[in-house]
Amino acid sequence: MAALFILNIMSKTYVITGASDGVGAAAARLLHASRPEDRVVIVGRSPEKTRTVARELGTQYFTANFAELDQVKDLAGKLADLGPIDGLANNAGGLFDTAVRTIDGFERTWQVNVVAPFLLTGLLREQLRGPDAVVVNTSSIAANFFSRFRAEDPNTFEKFSPLRAYGNAKLGDVFLTRYLHAHQINSVAFHPGVLSTNFSKSSTSLMGKFYNFRPAAARMGTPAQGGERLVHFLTGVRGVHYQSGEFYLKPYQLSRSRRREHDGELAHEVFDQLGRELGISLD
Repeated sequence: MAALFILNIMSKTYVITGASDGVGAAAARLLHASRPEDRVVIVGRSPEKTRTVARELGTQYFTANFAELDQVKDLAGKLADLGPIDGLANNAGGLFDTAVRTIDGFERTWQVNVVAPFLLTGLLREQLRGPDAVVVNTSSIAANFFSRFRAEDPNTFEKFSPLRAYGNAKLGDVFLTRYLHAHQINSVAFHPGVLSTNFSKSSTSLMGKFYNFRPAAARMGTPAQGGERLVHFLTGVRGVHYQSGEFYLKPYQLSRSRRREHDGELAHEVFDQLGRELGISLD
């Protein structure tokens, strides 16, 4: 009985969004296999696919469509019942070919990749205040290659293109990481790798065509490799495996292509305003 009590005290709770497929599902499987004493909770958009992964792992799951913020708020309420959360992986995201204004008034790419994760994290901020808790944001090297970010138009409604909107959104995930760190929430962003997953299978954009081009896809990494990177940051030790507030192209390799100070200033400008719109404060 005493051993069981100690195990319960030491066990951790990890929440992974975008876990019905791809990198998120791979990370959940790896966590479940390597840390059976811990609780892995998965979140996905598709009820059927998410339920299938959850049944495979025998773990708890929730569903939410990040294109509707009311669903994100409902999800946060359910996750809050878990108690302290040791790791939140903001892994849900998407590449979309057309600009769509959601019911909440944001452009879909920006909302799914940035606004919804910010809202979810903000609503769970008290569950994430533990000294070893971490928020891991799945960004992309697209933040370096394709972003043309303007603070007055973070949604990329103007001059929309799938690549620019996606690059801006993935840069937004880096900004979110800087912002959370500045508000004493341990956070890190990472590039999962160039992987053969389903995230762009329906896209006709240049990126979608590249990912669906068989000779190129054959040379790409696997979802499992991306899952390993996510788990590295989700279960790693701050100061050893990563530095809070940073963006990594791979484990132990920081992205140095952008000015950190400038990113920090933009992060505060963007997320202070977004927080006012959403009624969220991290202070």
